[in-house]
Amino acid sequence: MEAEATIQAISLFVALVAAAGIVGLLLRRFAIPIPYTVALVVLGMVAGAVLPIDLQVSPEIVLLVLLPGLVFEAALRIDIDDFRRTFGGIVLLAAPGVLVSAAIVAAVLAMATGLPIELGFVVGAMVAATDPVAVVSTFKQLGSPRRLATLIESESLFNDGTALVVFTVAVQVALGPVEPSGVVVSVVTIIVASTAIGIAIGWVASRMIAAVDDHLVELTLSVAAAYGTYLVADLLDQSGIIATVVAGLLIGNHARRVGMNPRSLEALDTVWEFYAFLLTAVVFLLIGLAIGVGALLTALPWIAWGIVAILVGRAIVVYALLGGASRLALGRRSRHVLPTAWLHVLFWGGLRGAVAIAMALSLPVDFPQRDLLQAMTFGIVLFTLLVQGTTIEWLIERLGVGRAQVADPVESEAAPVEP
Repeated sequence: MEAEATIQAISLFVALVAAAGIVGLLLRRFAIPIPYTVALVVLGMVAGAVLPIDLQVSPEIVLLVLLPGLVFEAALRIDIDDFRRTFGGIVLLAAPGVLVSAAIVAAVLAMATGLPIELGFVVGAMVAATDPVAVVSTFKQLGSPRRLATLIESESLFNDGTALVVFTVAVQVALGPVEPSGVVVSVVTIIVASTAIGIAIGWVASRMIAAVDDHLVELTLSVAAAYGTYLVADLLDQSGIIATVVAGLLIGNHARRVGMNPRSLEALDTVWEFYAFLLTAVVFLLIGLAIGVGALLTALPWIAWGIVAILVGRAIVVYALLGGASRLALGRRSRHVLPTAWLHVLFWGGLRGAVAIAMALSLPVDFPQRDLLQAMTFGIVLFTLLVQGTTIEWLIERLGVGRAQVADPVESEAAPVEP
């Protein structure tokens, strides 16, 4: 029986990879103007609706198998200097931004639908994590400013971890009384401890990589660091995502500066780029398979209000919190203030994806109104992918945030740290 289950799992994986390859081929062959990830979600939904399969997407598959590799690869590519310049903005979006967004979603749902505030906050926490894969790929095609790409991608990496921490606390609150002071201490402790774990493992791994001159061994160590960091943090009841991101930042930047020769660097970039492409394809196909059309139709009024809530929350976080902080802190150096066009891209580029789906799937079986909360989350994710994901390229081009249309003042002139 176990052998049969193993064969079925391998067959499913091969089928998903083949489907991803065919979708990519068709999009390129016929120049279809749809983001690759969006096409995969649609294919997954169609397959789930018409094929006689009953696939249960496990949250553990997403959180333990797919997500560590994705966030590690993204962290490897982030330049530490770009990250340092945008650090203030990343912190605002990934910490208070997640809390503000979740609170606004909870408030809107409570007022508009009568959903209990604690359940609304659970939904808010699930949809607070952004997944800008389609946006980042569009940036690569159009040559958008590096600092903007770093801000969007780094926000996603860190607010995934923050959102998971907030989600865990929100579920505890919904299931029973929790001491507020204990919640704050718990969240801060997890963030600090997870960062420390990532620094420790990242430092050790980067030194080990620097000690060898064999690109195969170096790649093997990088894979071990990616998944080992996540597992260690998870075993210690900390945030595996935050720890893995920090480790990836350290390893990637140490490797590029002192730890690897050019051949090893090329191998690192090529292998991890392919692996991330493969993981991304599987993730978005699984998202499509996890979303049931019937459940979405039943929960349509709640989904509509949820969409309104996330857009309002995102607008407040981007324009008021980030944009306001940028102008207050840098008012005397106006050339370093985040351009309004960038704020528009940050607002509309706040897509949701795999992390939100994984959190929804991980809700306890006996959780209050579990089916409704899952349907709301799936519907919100689907909206951001199908509507925002398919129009973000048009918006970027319309705003002139492209290779020949905009110049980043901080890239054209050395600049200090900024929000």
